[in-house]
Amino acid sequence: MPRAVRFDEYGDIDVLEVRDVPRPEPAADEVLVRVRAAGINPGESAIRIGALHERWPATFPSGQGSDLAGVVEEVGSAVRTWSVGDEVIGWVDTRASHAELVAVPVGNLVPRDPAVPWQVGGALFVAGTTAHANVRAVGAGPGDTIVVAGAAGGVGSLTAQLLRRAGATIIGLASEPNHTWLHEHSVVPVTYGDGVLDRIRAAAPEGVDAFVDTFGDGYVDLALELGVAKDRINTIIDFAGAARTGVKTEGMHGSANVDVLAELAKLVAAGDLDVPIAASYPLVEVRTAYRDLMRRHTRGKIVLVP
Repeated sequence: MPRAVRFDEYGDIDVLEVRDVPRPEPAADEVLVRVRAAGINPGESAIRIGALHERWPATFPSGQGSDLAGVVEEVGSAVRTWSVGDEVIGWVDTRASHAELVAVPVGNLVPRDPAVPWQVGGALFVAGTTAHANVRAVGAGPGDTIVVAGAAGGVGSLTAQLLRRAGATIIGLASEPNHTWLHEHSVVPVTYGDGVLDRIRAAAPEGVDAFVDTFGDGYVDLALELGVAKDRINTIIDFAGAARTGVKTEGMHGSANVDVLAELAKLVAAGDLDVPIAASYPLVEVRTAYRDLMRRHTRGKIVLVP
């Protein structure tokens, strides 16, 4: 039997198990994908502990995971666009990609270019489309100076690169071990922590035009203290701060489609978008993978490899 991640109640990482499960049966408009890589995301931790119960309640036993890359193993009766053996990148909305086999709607897939590594393809959808949405949310363009908090993280690293492609000058808040990576990607690194306001002002003497917060921890207030207009501040994590101040909370949903995913995959294949992979873990080490994620100091994405 194929294996998949399951949990039976809200809780910490110790509720996660890898179990034998029935082989998924694809519906008429789905394909069955043998997963080669599946990214993990902070939102999945929030769902697992019950923090998002009012918005996205879990039905137990629950699976986990959205991102995936793999090989088509079976096609539904109405499928004409994919064939067995096709290599694909995509996502599911059923919390099911942390598994060896998953049924995926045909409209959630794009072809995998061989130039896109499996682990990168399997980590691309959530972080990539969220980064794409960040660029749109702050109206990035040539001449802008934009701060990205958490600029070396899974979403932040892609956001910074896409903002640069839009013509903006980017100041990336990150720990010193990530400064070289930021320099290499034409991002001005600034160390977070005490004194960060002064360090940002020194790096941007003419002011900051927009601010993207991928980390939380008071950055909404920092952006306002820098004089950034509320409609040019976007946080994907500090919803309480946004409710209090009126800044934006535009997540991935406006960009969560195959057109954007295909665009991102083409950038990766062309060498124009770097998706750093912080670590890869076998499916059976899912608890270790999430423990690593919870440290919040990884550069780029963490991936499960079934």
